[in-house]
Amino acid sequence: QVQLVESGGGLVQAGGSLRLSCAASGSIFSIYIMGWYRQAPGKERELVASITAVGTTNYADSVKGRFTISRVNAKNTVYLQMNSLKPEDTAVYYCNADLTTLSIRTINQYWGQGTQVTVSS
Repeated sequence: QVQLVESGGGLVQAGGSLRLSCAASGSIFSIYIMGWYRQAPGKERELVASITAVGTTNYADSVKGRFTISRVNAKNTVYLQMNSLKPEDTAVYYCNADLTTLSIRTINQYWGQGTQVTVSS
């Protein structure tokens, strides 16, 4: 069993900041890519940012220069620092991890339950 638990969402005014955290736990063998996705009402889920085990990052154009993804491998945790938030950043943010477990050595994708981020204008 693997669990991804997010925290840090909430309500913030435009221009403000939030920091999301996601901790993976369970019978994990190795985590490869970790990332954050978001889904706004009526829209498809989209990639916000991702980071490999060696720290290579990738960002959606809409968040470049405002959001920073990081991870602590020893803690199986990924973070998303969100600055200069805009109302259009309002969405449910989901943590994602590509990993292998002690019993299943093929890479599978796991998701967190999501955390709401609301940016008021």
